Amino acid sequence: MSLRDLPSVDRLLQSEVAAELITIYGRPLTLQAIRDQLEAARTTIRDGDPPPDEEVLLAGVSATLEAWLAPSLRPVINATGVIIHTNLGRAPLSQAARQAMLAVAEGYSTLEYNLRRGGRGKRELHAEELLKRLTDAEAALVVNNNAAAVLLALTALARRREVIVSRSQLIEIGGGFRVPDVMKQSGAKLIEVGTTNRTHLEDYQTAIHARTGLILRAHHSNFKIIGFTTEPTLAELVVLGGRYNVPVIDDLGSGALLDTAEFGLGHEPTVQESLQVGASLVAFSGDKLLGGPQAGILVGEKAIVGRLRRHPLARAVRPDKLCLAALTATLTHYLKDEALQEIPVWQMIAAPAEQLRARAEAWAARIKHGEVIPGNSTVGGGSLPEETLLTWLLALTVKHPNAFASHLRKAEPPVIARIEDDRVVLDPRTVLREQEDALLKALEKLLKR
Repeated sequence: MSLRDLPSVDRLLQSEVAAELITIYGRPLTLQAIRDQLEAARTTIRDGDPPPDEEVLLAGVSATLEAWLAPSLRPVINATGVIIHTNLGRAPLSQAARQAMLAVAEGYSTLEYNLRRGGRGKRELHAEELLKRLTDAEAALVVNNNAAAVLLALTALARRREVIVSRSQLIEIGGGFRVPDVMKQSGAKLIEVGTTNRTHLEDYQTAIHARTGLILRAHHSNFKIIGFTTEPTLAELVVLGGRYNVPVIDDLGSGALLDTAEFGLGHEPTVQESLQVGASLVAFSGDKLLGGPQAGILVGEKAIVGRLRRHPLARAVRPDKLCLAALTATLTHYLKDEALQEIPVWQMIAAPAEQLRARAEAWAARIKHGEVIPGNSTVGGGSLPEETLLTWLLALTVKHPNAFASHLRKAEPPVIARIEDDRVVLDPRTVLREQEDALLKALEKLLKR
């Protein structure tokens, strides 16, 4: 068969299959897929292989169109036991937060409109009052993520000036994000003090002079320094900064508003604690321990937040209406003292071990396979490194654990498990109740193979 024997584009377009595809995907995209399939067929013929017939070509067109339009951002079932899983989208939102997003997404909203005055309003006010009530801060500002929050603060407050940071806090987190790189982008000059494991208050004091713009304390995030270590407390840095009129910024990262120590974990510094000891500005994430949408939140002194608000960069990193809707709904849970009941992250952290054991046992009974064993969950998201929560796992002994886990990822919705001791294990702590049936159906289907 020669190239000229291939069906023409028009012939394929006039087929019943193509007509149906056009109703689903539109003519331009269907035409592009047909041309791609014909080009692939020409390559096949030139390589000396038998060409596909018309039916195979059209099947390829259909598969191509389906692949092109299949969403890459998909919901998954997180059975890993990592609560704030960065790769899986961090914090799942509460029902109220999801409803708030949908409400403003379906039509117009008061994003920048003042109903009382009947004129332009300010989007930053939606979350500011809630944050002030929660943290007792003088002012607050929300941007689109915490890296942007830190970048804005450094740019607005310390451009062409020096920022003092302990060497132990020059962190790199996932994706190659490094604190020194953010400083460089802001135009601030990094002044490193102390050593990797030991930094003294005198190290900071020696580094302060007329060009000093800020003292920055950065959360250790995803690692922990133990052993022969020391570093000044935030309170000591605040006193030092006050003596020389140098603002102190505390980049908390995770941004807890509740005490994690109450749930058998180590103590994660809270936003309220940082403000109480006098930090000029505190930066933290919205989608980690706060349990809301991706956002960078800045709370602190009114004069300093005002400088950030007026900086041109603030507009470039401002949040959209969906973020603000979800964030305000999440903050409202804290104000109503219902975070443990309504915010998924805190529901998971607070889940009793016996409740998790009962769920795992119910799973094992339904699929008639596996063993329920004790294990550990982690908080994740750069929060509380090396801290774990006791959990109970459904452990599956299968012939090829990696292949089994791969098949789980191909389920609908995909199931993300983990492998321990050559067994596939699933942690009920991070599986939402409404996803349990889909999870068990995926397991039943695979185990019948």
